[in-house]
Amino acid sequence: MYEPGMDLGGLRADLGALPLGAVDESGVAWVLQDLQGWDSSEARAEVQQREGDHGAWFTPVYLGERPITLGGTIIAQDRPSLEAAMERARVAAGLTDTLLVVQEAVPKQATVRRSGRPILQYQTDAIATYSLLVTAADPRRYAVDEQSASTALASSTGGITPPLTPPITLSATTVSGQIDAANPGSFETRPVLRIDGPVAAPRILAQYQDGTVKQLAYSETIGIGEYLTIDVDGKTAVLNGTASRRRFLSAQWPVIPAEQSVSFLFVADVYDPAALLTVTWRPAWQ
Repeated sequence: MYEPGMDLGGLRADLGALPLGAVDESGVAWVLQDLQGWDSSEARAEVQQREGDHGAWFTPVYLGERPITLGGTIIAQDRPSLEAAMERARVAAGLTDTLLVVQEAVPKQATVRRSGRPILQYQTDAIATYSLLVTAADPRRYAVDEQSASTALASSTGGITPPLTPPITLSATTVSGQIDAANPGSFETRPVLRIDGPVAAPRILAQYQDGTVKQLAYSETIGIGEYLTIDVDGKTAVLNGTASRRRFLSAQWPVIPAEQSVSFLFVADVYDPAALLTVTWRPAWQ
């Protein structure tokens, strides 16, 4: 007898509200037997033949989208329960963004959409098989637990004297103003940075473990109660969630490399203790 919430053992994933590998709140068991495409996405690369010589030249290699197939068996109490469960499966493989969470040692997630016809086949009046094809446009597998940290403007005792002109050396003794963002995953991840005002012409310096620095410089003032959201993946800068301010941002778009950490330093020409930088990121895997 299956009890709601029971783990069936083996593979375990949640497609939206559908608990694959477990028993749902209606007492229907969703056995997950097939999870294809979660191991890796396809690579996107070209090879150009050398003219008048042996071999070829490699072009940059990028990961493509990630098609994922979820397959298994539905075990219900009776025909009406099975039909209702099959309808839930069709809804879960949605036409809009749906969160797929795979319960590994470190739980990971991807945002997916339906990319093929759901295949649901009766075996008996209470048992059916299912195969759901979805695709993640972003090939990364992200940690379920989001990381976030905030800091006020840097208050330094030397080494940083605005205005800043590259190359930049961070040799000051800095009091606050710094966030260390670590990515223990196997693939680079892209943070979201939010600046809450008041602050005039704020800058974010991203210092890597090899000593190199990338800078994001915003030329306008962020007033009291206003905030600027900088999305490194989307390469956008949006004020108060609605107005694009990309034209006022000089950006080098910092990422957090695999198995490394990046130090984000928050600076401005004029210090205001109310200004705040928040960095949000998820470790990522291939």
